Amino acid sequence: MLISLCLSGAALGKDDGDDEEDAGKKEPALPNLYLDMRTIYSTVRAGSLSIGFSTPPLLSTLTNLSSLRTLTSPSSRSLSVDLPLTVDVNDRLSVYGGVSGATSQAGTDPWTTFSIYAFTVGFQADLYQQNGGMFPTITVQSNATRSISDSPLATTAYNTILEAGYALDADETRGLLAGMQYTRVLVDSPFARVSPDIMGYVGGYYQWDNNWKFTGRVGVQSFGGAQILNLTPFPAFTQPILRLDLDRMDDDDNRLFGITAQIAWAPKPSYQLTLRTPLYAIKN
Repeated sequence: MLISLCLSGAALGKDDGDDEEDAGKKEPALPNLYLDMRTIYSTVRAGSLSIGFSTPPLLSTLTNLSSLRTLTSPSSRSLSVDLPLTVDVNDRLSVYGGVSGATSQAGTDPWTTFSIYAFTVGFQADLYQQNGGMFPTITVQSNATRSISDSPLATTAYNTILEAGYALDADETRGLLAGMQYTRVLVDSPFARVSPDIMGYVGGYYQWDNNWKFTGRVGVQSFGGAQILNLTPFPAFTQPILRLDLDRMDDDDNRLFGITAQIAWAPKPSYQLTLRTPLYAIKN
């Protein structure tokens, strides 16, 4: 699928270039291809499930049978790595797929062995681009994550974000954001149930002349609660969430480095710190 999209995107880019008056300017022969490596450190309070803007900490908890015992501990923490291979087909569409691995520790127990626990496929697309107009850019990002586990608590998570971004200047270096996220987690076991998580947020971004970009989002997430094996109930809550991003971009708006801090009240504060270090094989 990735190869077909790459070839079709490159072909469409070539056809559009032929129709331009400036025939001397050629479109890139190949799209961006990179491993969008993300290293995530998370903390979760006892008796809570952390969803927030990403689902890996939640999935790694549900798919680890030993975590059922440790969920009653004072707190737990995890270190996970996401390795999605990403293809920027063009400036409107990106597709990705890859695996995630994690190690976790709860209470006074030792850290678990690092292991691959899930794989993810997804896409991000601009349904409409502002390009100096009066209507905001509309972006949709959707993915499906399947746990790699023989446990009866194996899960499949579906996550979709719809975001509107309104640029306040022609260069799109500052603007406003508003969006919604819907997360649905399905557990294979008939004795476990996770209700949907719905989030609404607003925010904004600013990019300096040196290509450092800051983005902030604040919102409210409403989680319907979860119950696992009729032993460990997770109550429903509606609480605030905060996410701050600092990214280093190049002159073509390719991300070179990023760091994200998130605080999600679930209902007690859970913290997440993410380092994003793309490893480019092809960069235009």
